[in-house]
Amino acid sequence: MQKRTLGKNGLEVSALGLGCMGLSFGYGPAAEKEQAIKLIRAAYEGGVTFFDTAEAYGPFLNEELLGEALEPFRDKVVIATKFGFPGGMTGKGLDSRPENIRAVTEAALKRLRTDVIDLLYQHRVDPSIPMEDVAGTVKELIAEGKVKHFGLSEAGVESIRRAHAVQHVTALQSEYSLWWREPEKEILPVLEELGIGFVPFSPLGKGFLTGAITEKTAFDKTDFRNVVPRFSEENRKANQGLVDALSEIATQKGVTNAQIALAWLLKQKPWIVPIPGTTKLHRLQENMGAAAVELTATDLQTIESALAGIEVVGARYPAQLQARVGR
Repeated sequence: MQKRTLGKNGLEVSALGLGCMGLSFGYGPAAEKEQAIKLIRAAYEGGVTFFDTAEAYGPFLNEELLGEALEPFRDKVVIATKFGFPGGMTGKGLDSRPENIRAVTEAALKRLRTDVIDLLYQHRVDPSIPMEDVAGTVKELIAEGKVKHFGLSEAGVESIRRAHAVQHVTALQSEYSLWWREPEKEILPVLEELGIGFVPFSPLGKGFLTGAITEKTAFDKTDFRNVVPRFSEENRKANQGLVDALSEIATQKGVTNAQIALAWLLKQKPWIVPIPGTTKLHRLQENMGAAAVELTATDLQTIESALAGIEVVGARYPAQLQARVGR
């Protein structure tokens, strides 16, 4: 798989990474451990060198899983993890106090079975802690050799600029896909200006863009999508037109919906690295195949034209979670 560089400090990663959250958090029951390890290692064997986790995914289970799975080839991969919640519990507010950042880093190093974290993200901006203090703490951890690169997740323009003024921000991780294009308005221009890479999560619209989810799909009771307005039955029905248009283009191209959606993201900027996640080996292989899909200027125009008149219905987060993003 081709490589891309995030930020100006030379963090080289595979063009597609693997978002590991869904293996143990957010999308129903956790995957069986041995199967999850097999999937992570299959991704590495297929050319993926960029793996994304967080203390909050479990909490802790995901980091432990990744640490075990990647230990045999730790020096050949890039691991990203995140801090920002008390005890890794997303329902208990935010915590980016310097002492918590340090505590999370030390614990994550052990769980990940490593002596350095390649990319450490602030999971969500904490308005109670000055961004300068957050960036300054990570800068100290970098100087101490415990962290290599600093990242932000779902941060707004002001936070990005304030953080970057203290410690170079290597990457911003936020949602971006053919059905969530909000970053194009303000975020992408500032990232280009400052030389910051972009790591889109949910690049397949939390599975919706693949065409595998319809208005009739029933999610597990623990699945996060149950509380996402965009995934209500009526909104899934309303948004089916987007998937149908994508399916028609994919068929003409001889590829799948997922491959079109990922290839489209890769063509937007050379410093964009999507991190699709999956629990299924065949989906992993399908996603990795997107890196070889070449979209021409005509293809891109066809996609734009086909989707131009389609309005996506429904908020991407419930109100309490939306309040945490873009700050």
